[in-house]
Amino acid sequence: MTTVGMNYQVRPGKNQPFEEGFRSVLGVMKGMKGHSQSWLYKDVDDPNSYLIISNWESKEAFMAFIQSAEFRAATKWGAEEILAGRPSHKVYGE
Repeated sequence: MTTVGMNYQVRPGKNQPFEEGFRSVLGVMKGMKGHSQSWLYKDVDDPNSYLIISNWESKEAFMAFIQSAEFRAATKWGAEEILAGRPSHKVYGE
């Protein structure tokens, strides 16, 4: 099992669209081979900071997901309209 942390900083006032977008991406994740579970967390000290924790069968399964056309289609809106910067991802282990 591989756990991935995905950190996102959103623009002020864009929390609701980001959270709705996450639900859309979650739908894509659920259809991807190797995905187990994912959760969205909000920083209590910075309401524009989010963390998605995602469990995958392997690092390769996660990499296939973020390189997929489905992922690009589900997330392309966020880069220009929602996110305050480039997200960072950390793989925690297998």
